[in-house]
Amino acid sequence: MSYLQPTLPQLGWNHFFQQQLSLEEWQATTPSRVAAVHGQIIDIIGEQGQQQINLPGNWQQLDISERPTVGDWLLIHRENTKPQRILERKSLFKRKAAGIEAKDQLMAANIDTLFIVTSCNQDFNLSRLERYLALAYEARVEPVVVLTKTDLVDDISSYVDSAKSLKKDLLVEAINSLDGQSTSILSCWCETGQTVALTGSSGVGKSTLINTLCHRNDQETAEVREDDAKGRHTTTSRSLHFLPDGGILIDNPGLRELQLVDCEDGISSLFEDIEHLAQQCKFNNCQHTTEKGCAVRHALVDGNLDPRRLLSYQKLKAEQSRNSETIAERRSREKGFNKMCRKVMSAKRKRQNEF
Repeated sequence: MSYLQPTLPQLGWNHFFQQQLSLEEWQATTPSRVAAVHGQIIDIIGEQGQQQINLPGNWQQLDISERPTVGDWLLIHRENTKPQRILERKSLFKRKAAGIEAKDQLMAANIDTLFIVTSCNQDFNLSRLERYLALAYEARVEPVVVLTKTDLVDDISSYVDSAKSLKKDLLVEAINSLDGQSTSILSCWCETGQTVALTGSSGVGKSTLINTLCHRNDQETAEVREDDAKGRHTTTSRSLHFLPDGGILIDNPGLRELQLVDCEDGISSLFEDIEHLAQQCKFNNCQHTTEKGCAVRHALVDGNLDPRRLLSYQKLKAEQSRNSETIAERRSREKGFNKMCRKVMSAKRKRQNEF
């Protein structure tokens, strides 16, 4: 595969995108894929090769969901190289941006498979994996949990079994990121026309895995710290990489604050066992705490439901609901709460004055 001038199919172009173009657009524009975003400047790559373009000023006024992110397909005018529009996305990963404002942050678009990377050491955390899995199921992207640093532990099976317990038929692969033969088990998801996103917390070996998969040193890496067995955080931006088997890999920086937004379907899919139990509860609005006739609490008592799993489900549901609020909705709710507090305090003062 030529990295300088790949064909559209090598970049992931297929019928889903082809059918969105009119005859006029096919003649006047050329499809290009977003390789990196640097604010108003973006890197794109298409059959014309790789180039850097400026987004028109009015694009910055668009809603964040209508702006380009890594993996997007743009129609570029053949003569003036100006972007015309973003094609409808096959999939989209987004999260709530860090901070108190209700803003979304786009992570990557048009992904076929998500490699969720975690290491076989102190970083391994089931609740964190559930967050990534909920994102994948919400985007309708196939997740694959990739366990790294297997060369540093004696018993890999305990990590594999724990990860597989999160959902029936969940794909889990254990590898040594430094060993090309070990990572070859991932090649079936990296073939021509396939796009893989790679995510995970800082220091789990994502950059090392990219270098091994790409057969070159695309990413800077750092040695593992001895005090906590974690690698040092080295990746600071999303980027697109070509794979020798013909696929495309999109890297995401270590996400230190991963908050879910608009992820209700993803959570329901991940915790379908709990949602099935909830349908058997006596009350439709059961909170699964102290209500009578709660099928979920009954499953806990019988040992058929892991308490950690229920707690994780409740936390993610509450977080998703909170983060999906718009700023206006949040202010309205807080205003109503403050108004209620003032009424309570006023009534309290009135009773005190009566005495």
